[in-house]
Amino acid sequence: MLNFNVIHSIFNILLPPLTLTSLILSSYLLIKSFYFVIRSMLSENVAGKVILITGASSGIGEHLAYEYGRRGARLALVARRENRLKEVAIRAKSLGSPDVITIPADVSIAQDCNRFVDLAVNHFGQLDHLVNNAGILPLSLFEDITDITNFAPAMEINFWGSAYGTYFAIPHLRKSRGKIIAIASSAGWLPTPRMMFYNSSKAATMSFYESLRVELGKEIGITIVNPGLVESEITQGKFLSKEGKMTVDQEIRDVIVSVMPVRSVTGAAKAIVNSACRGDSYLTEPGFLKSTFYWKAFCPEVLEIMNRWLLMSGSSDKGTISKKLLDMSGLKNYMYPESIRNPKIKRN
Repeated sequence: MLNFNVIHSIFNILLPPLTLTSLILSSYLLIKSFYFVIRSMLSENVAGKVILITGASSGIGEHLAYEYGRRGARLALVARRENRLKEVAIRAKSLGSPDVITIPADVSIAQDCNRFVDLAVNHFGQLDHLVNNAGILPLSLFEDITDITNFAPAMEINFWGSAYGTYFAIPHLRKSRGKIIAIASSAGWLPTPRMMFYNSSKAATMSFYESLRVELGKEIGITIVNPGLVESEITQGKFLSKEGKMTVDQEIRDVIVSVMPVRSVTGAAKAIVNSACRGDSYLTEPGFLKSTFYWKAFCPEVLEIMNRWLLMSGSSDKGTISKKLLDMSGLKNYMYPESIRNPKIKRN
């Protein structure tokens, strides 16, 4: 026989806090939804405003330039490849940007960051959005790295490259009550073999901007963007090898990406600009990747076991279960855009 007094006691203990939690959570989500609608209605018009984008020669940065250009923004485009920057500038102008300047620079050098912020402000007279997008992917199993200092660029570019530019831009953004758009990554919370330096740099980027947002308050808006797999040179297979050289290898790319869908870069860029103009604190793109954050928070062991099984099990570095799933299923034609299936990129 069940002891109903015990059952009642358990219910008396559990149900009140559960009910209170559900009510509070429901109210919180309702308030968040309400503010999202309000922010969407009052979304910023960036026509005529000055947007500085790093890593603008390809991928997300390139297409952010096009999206801002379509909306009539004036652009300062920064990257190391001057010829590619000029091509992007021409197209951004044709899409509607009234004025575009290109600034060849290396974000891992503090003096370069100071210079490109000054050049942008001197040319346009103001700065409204700073988009920290420049990034690099070192890819190797940790113990296979021939010289660990070869992977220092992960932090120098992905983290310090964002911090340097932000430091020099803040006085100008404070004057315009502007915004910082930090391109981090969902990799920042995912335990992915071969990508530990990249993931660590993106986790550091997220933490940095969350702390900075507390310091700045309402003076400067900060949107932290966590993209997943998006069309770019990285998903085309370009990465920093264990020897410290840029290389292109679609097979090892297939090991990492496997059967996960790759997001259109045009759609991702539009979502990022919309989010920045709304003043969102966070954007995860595509949205379904938010679920992996909850797996990380509540079931980290399961996530680690699954990633080890998919990405480490196999007869060789390129014979993993993740690669076999892709090859046997034939899903590459459906999950990968044409630019990923047949990439045309250079190592430099």
